[in-house]
Amino acid sequence: MKKIIVLILLTIAIKGSAQNSKSIFGKDPIINLENWQKKKIYFGFFLGFNSYDFKIDYKKMETDPGYSTDIQTDNAVGFNVGLVTNVRLMEYLDLRFEPGLYYANRTLHYPPTVGFNSPNDAIRDINSTYINFPLLLKFSSLRTGNVRPYLLGGVSANLNLSSNAKSLDDNLEERFRVKSWTTNYELGFGIDIFSEYFIFSPSIRGQFGISDELIRDKDPNSPWTGNIEAMKSRGFLINFTFH
Repeated sequence: MKKIIVLILLTIAIKGSAQNSKSIFGKDPIINLENWQKKKIYFGFFLGFNSYDFKIDYKKMETDPGYSTDIQTDNAVGFNVGLVTNVRLMEYLDLRFEPGLYYANRTLHYPPTVGFNSPNDAIRDINSTYINFPLLLKFSSLRTGNVRPYLLGGVSANLNLSSNAKSLDDNLEERFRVKSWTTNYELGFGIDIFSEYFIFSPSIRGQFGISDELIRDKDPNSPWTGNIEAMKSRGFLINFTFH
């Protein structure tokens, strides 16, 4: 189903300008939206997909049957949707604010050396609903016909609506907790494709957590959190933006 959505988006973006021989990617294309990039401010929206995992740092790296030093993360494909505000700072530099809603799912698998009483104790499903607030700088290259590549970089803050941060229960009650707010830096690249009526802008981006987001269990020797020095989210994002 997700592959079908991607194909539909790509078809809509390109078909409108490919009706004649002078298409977007033709040798001598008709220049679409020639003055659009001179606008001081413009808006858009994006749809996309994500894949999140965790970067985990441990307190004890040596083999210890009481602690885990090899927690595996299984990640699933999530969904992104949001809005875009683009402010032109100069000819090749823009400031972008892209608030969005990101759904992500991860599963932690603890190694058998920890010695849990039940197989279910060695698995923790973490469903996250992020409201992402990124502030990014967009560095664009020269426009070639109806195509203009760009680089993105900046910082963001995530509000996790599914963090369980206020819960009094912890992993003994099968409740894995993370902090509500985390900070990240983001890096990526994309391409603006100017069609006759709008700009289609696919991009690929990495999101890297700066702050530790784990909330430890009440027991300092907890087999789930006791040996974790820091746990930070990492995300791989693919967005399809329309202006």
